[in-house]
Amino acid sequence: MVGPLAIETARLILPPLTEADAEELRRITDDPTIIEAISFLRAPFTIADARMLIGQNANGRDLFRGIRHRADNLLVGLVGSHDRGTGTVEIGYWIGTAFQRRGYAPEAVRGVIGWLGAQTPPPRIVAECRPENRASWRVLELLGFRPTGAAGTRLGRIELELPR
Repeated sequence: MVGPLAIETARLILPPLTEADAEELRRITDDPTIIEAISFLRAPFTIADARMLIGQNANGRDLFRGIRHRADNLLVGLVGSHDRGTGTVEIGYWIGTAFQRRGYAPEAVRGVIGWLGAQTPPPRIVAECRPENRASWRVLELLGFRPTGAAGTRLGRIELELPR
C-alpha cells in the first residue's frame, strides 16, 4: 500500500489515526455494542487500548483511519485496511453508536475502496462479518461485497469479497 494520505469524501475526511486521536477513539469505542461486534476489542476499551490500536499503523500491514466530519472534524468512527498478503486487503470499520444510521460507514468504506483500487496492482478486497450483524452486512452488500462461501478468519464470521 502507498503512503497513508487522508482520503476525502463528500462529507468525510479519513486521515490515518495518530496518538492525538486516542481519547476520541476511546470515547466512541468504549461502548458495549461496538465491543461486542469487533472481536479484537476488549471491555473496557481504555486509552491504552486506543494507543495500542493506533500504534499498529506503524507495522506496514494495518492502517486505521479516523472517520471525521468535514464540517467540524468530529471523530464518528474508524475504518481499517489490513494487508493479508498475497494481494488481499481486508476492510473493517465501526461507527460510534451516536453516529450510526447516517450513511457514514458506506461513504467511508467506499472512499477506502477507491483509494485501494488506485493501487498498482489493485488488491483483492475482502471483509468479514457475522451474518447476524445485519446492519454491517447490509453496508457490505450495498457496496457490492458478496459472500465467498468461506468462513472468516475469526470465529462466527463469513468472508465477503468485492468483485473486481
